[in-house]
Amino acid sequence: MIRQRLSEHLNPETLEIEDQSHLHVGHAGAASGGGHFEVLVVAKAFSGLNTLARHRLVYAALEKALRKEIHALSIKAYTPDEL
Repeated sequence: MIRQRLSEHLNPETLEIEDQSHLHVGHAGAASGGGHFEVLVVAKAFSGLNTLARHRLVYAALEKALRKEIHALSIKAYTPDEL
């Protein structure tokens, strides 16, 4: 679901998603059932944007999932020229 939504909204050249939920077993936030994820997104859509604006694009793409399926999200967002 994360891959699909980010792909549709950002058309990334690179997209890596790591489910880190297993590292947070017993954590109070994990009790809600939402997962902990780390994403690496490389997309031209980030060109000219600062870090906050890039993160906002990612959050907008995952907005509905952030209400239930995703409890925590770590974002690494780059343009193709930055790698």
